[in-house]
Amino acid sequence: MLYLIIFIFGTVIGSFFNVCISRIPNKESVIFPDSSCPTCKTKIKPYHNIPIISYILLRGKCAYCGAKINIHYLLVELLTPILLMLLFASQDAEITLVFFKYAIFISFGLIILFIDLYHYIIPDKLSLSLIVIGLIFSFLPNTDIGWMFAGIGALSGFLLFLFTAFLFQKITGKDNLGGGDIKLIAAIGAFLGVEGTLFTVLFSSLIAIVVLLILKHDRKKQFPFGPFLIVGAFAYILAGDTLIGLYLRLYNIY
Repeated sequence: MLYLIIFIFGTVIGSFFNVCISRIPNKESVIFPDSSCPTCKTKIKPYHNIPIISYILLRGKCAYCGAKINIHYLLVELLTPILLMLLFASQDAEITLVFFKYAIFISFGLIILFIDLYHYIIPDKLSLSLIVIGLIFSFLPNTDIGWMFAGIGALSGFLLFLFTAFLFQKITGKDNLGGGDIKLIAAIGAFLGVEGTLFTVLFSSLIAIVVLLILKHDRKKQFPFGPFLIVGAFAYILAGDTLIGLYLRLYNIY
C-alpha cells in the first residue's frame, strides 16, 4: 500500500518538477501563472495535465495545436516515483529521517539533471540550497552522516573540483568544470560524506567516458557534467554498498 502511495505522490510532484525545469532557467515563478502550451500559449486544462496518463493519451502532443511535447515531461513523471520507491526499498521499506533526506536530494537532483542537460547551467538557488539542507540534516539525530563528515565531504568535494578546474584551465587555457559543477559536488558531499563523494566522482566519470565514447562526442564541444554527477550520487544512495562490495570482490580485496 505504501508503495502505491509513494508512486502516486511521486507522479504528482514529478509534474511539479517539470514546471521547475521549464521555468527556473528563465527565472520565472514556479507557482504562477498556470501551465500553458509553450507553442500556442493556451492554458492547459486540469484533465490534460494528469501525470503520465495525459502524455500517453495525448500521444505526446498539445491537445490544442498539436505541437510536440518534450519527452522529458514523461520521463520526469516516471523517474520520480520509481526513484522514490527504490529509495523506500533501500531503507527497508520504512519512512525514516534518512528516507526524507534522500527524497529531498533526489527531488533537487532530478530538476538539476534536466536543467543542466538542456541549458548547461546549474542554478545557484538549487545547488546552494542543497548544501544548506545537507548540512542541516547532518545535525539531526538518527541521521546517517554526522555534521563533521558532512562538512568534510562538502569541503573536500569543493576543493577537489576547484583545483581540477584551475589546473585544467592553466594547462589548456579552457574552462572544463563550471562553477555550478563545483557547487553541486559540494552539495553531494554535504549529503553523502567523503566516501559518497569519492564514489560519485569515480562512478560519474566512468559513466561520462562511456557515454561520450558511445555518442562520439566532439572533445572541442562543451558537455554538461552535472547530470553524470547526479546519476553517480543516485547510484550511491540507492545501491552504494552493493556496488562497492561487488567492486571489492571483483578484485579480491576482501
